Amino acid sequence: MQEARGRKNLSRVRDGWDEVEAEETRLLRQMTVQESLRHLLALQRAFEPQLRQTEGLFRADRLAYLEELQRRLGTLAGRTEEQRGKPI
Repeated sequence: MQEARGRKNLSRVRDGWDEVEAEETRLLRQMTVQESLRHLLALQRAFEPQLRQTEGLFRADRLAYLEELQRRLGTLAGRTEEQRGKPI
């Protein structure tokens, strides 16, 4: 009986999940790049101890991600400058 109630509760959570994801997407789209970076840095500060503990395991992945992020930000900056009509 308890297990059936548990499944029913999980089902209700899943049913509403699309709405949660839609709201999350809406809120994220309202954020500026600066706000997004502030959130990223706040998360990094919060998880810094765990990041240090797992540094050896995930260093290569993190470096690859940061390189990709830098490449994308460079591309974005180039496009922004082009749209403004300024030389890059």
